[in-house]
Amino acid sequence: MCRSIVTLRRPDRPATPEEVRAASLQFVRKVSGYRVPSRANAEAFDEAVDRIAEASLQLLETLATPTPRQRSA
Repeated sequence: MCRSIVTLRRPDRPATPEEVRAASLQFVRKVSGYRVPSRANAEAFDEAVDRIAEASLQLLETLATPTPRQRSA
């Protein structure tokens, strides 16, 4: 797991689109091995970030809100 990716599913407030995008960017950086992709790979890199952010938002909207007890698990 990327250390800079924070848990976005919280009982006190929903994740913002900016938080989801930042986590998606960190994930793609880790998977691709690029901090900043070359021009040749920039389109694929950006598309991956967009798709992961979209899937993450959909997942967070679908999951039940965690209770304080679930957080410690």
